[in-house]
Amino acid sequence: MTDRYAVVGNPIAHSKSPQIHTQFAQQTKQDLSYEKLLGEIGAFKATVEQFKAEGGKGLNVTVPFKEDAFAMVDRLEPRAQQAGAVNTLWFEGDSIVGDNTDGVGLVSDLGCNHFFNFANARILLLGAGGASRGVLFPLLDQQPSQIVIANRTVSKAEALARLANNDKVTACGFDALAGQQFDLIINGTAAGLSAEVPPIPDDCLASGGWTYDMMYSTEPTAFVKWGQAHGAAKALDGLGMLVEQAAAAFKIWRGVAPDTESVIAALR
Repeated sequence: MTDRYAVVGNPIAHSKSPQIHTQFAQQTKQDLSYEKLLGEIGAFKATVEQFKAEGGKGLNVTVPFKEDAFAMVDRLEPRAQQAGAVNTLWFEGDSIVGDNTDGVGLVSDLGCNHFFNFANARILLLGAGGASRGVLFPLLDQQPSQIVIANRTVSKAEALARLANNDKVTACGFDALAGQQFDLIINGTAAGLSAEVPPIPDDCLASGGWTYDMMYSTEPTAFVKWGQAHGAAKALDGLGMLVEQAAAAFKIWRGVAPDTESVIAALR
């Protein structure tokens, strides 16, 4: 019997997750199917329960349902608890369990695929929403010297910094970045979806610094272009993060780690 998995989001037509998990399954000889589910706003819980009742084994959760997933699960893994959001669900008996693999996906892509050295790095995290919240604690685990969270609404950034409860993490508005320089700037805002870049100073990327956009697109995103224009040693998009977070979810579900390099190359 083929095990059934899916990704649920709204919109969902653009999702590359079925391609990714199908390639993982072929590599590791796992008998599974993986589909896209369009979730109705306000009816996420019903979508999950129907999928479970039909014998589904697990779900990936994407925008805008990660907080809905967090609210409905019976048990949270520690990473999901920290993130306040869930992107991976599975079923144990009658229980629904939730985890968050976004942060480990980002760290794996930057560290393992591109060899960024996080130790003592100065990191600027743009945005204070679910994307930033999902990656903050895994970034802290890499022992940077500081993480500054910058957001249009400063109070949101301050709330996220308080959640970290670590003196390496501070918060500010975009205007307060003047005179500061960073080794890595990560864009966790939704600005990229409208081809905009957060209003950060032109000189806030240190010499040899990298930029990383959690968004990805077939064309370079606005923030990737910003990085290239401002002399980034590497200006990366989030495609690698997408594949790495999927691999972490696949390992939770199937107990086997797929090879990500070939899948990233195929998607490019």
